[in-house]
Amino acid sequence: MKEIEIYIDGASKGNPGLSGIGVVVCQKNQAIKNVSVFIGQATNNIAEYTALIYGLQEALILKADKVKVNTDSQLLYRQIKKIYKIKNPGILALYQQAQHLISGFKDVEFKNIPREENRGADRLSNLAVKQALKEHNSIAQIPQAKKVAHTEKEADLFL
Repeated sequence: MKEIEIYIDGASKGNPGLSGIGVVVCQKNQAIKNVSVFIGQATNNIAEYTALIYGLQEALILKADKVKVNTDSQLLYRQIKKIYKIKNPGILALYQQAQHLISGFKDVEFKNIPREENRGADRLSNLAVKQALKEHNSIAQIPQAKKVAHTEKEADLFL
């Protein structure tokens, strides 16, 4: 059984505001891939769910059977575990997409971790926003979604 562990985070500069996602993909306690994507204007919750979706997609691409998802978002964790109801239709659509992806694995485990244990994904999510701002002269010129760093060749692996 192929096991993958992912660390996910979303960052929003304002709520809503310019947002990015970060995902660290690990196998056998080794970071094997980083994902850092600028997603445009979004709320922090949308950024968190978008990070989850990217992480699950990466695990599917790697043909994982079992996935452990680490998040510092208490809201996302409690919504996924059905402790909290989802009231926002935009979040509900992302939740449904995540549930669809989850159905592609034999086993998925979610863990709510302290922020300090999620530094790699946090750095990647903030890097996406910083890089988008750095590459454009004004906020109006920033495209809605821009992949910033996707492989170990483009960014140091974080954990």
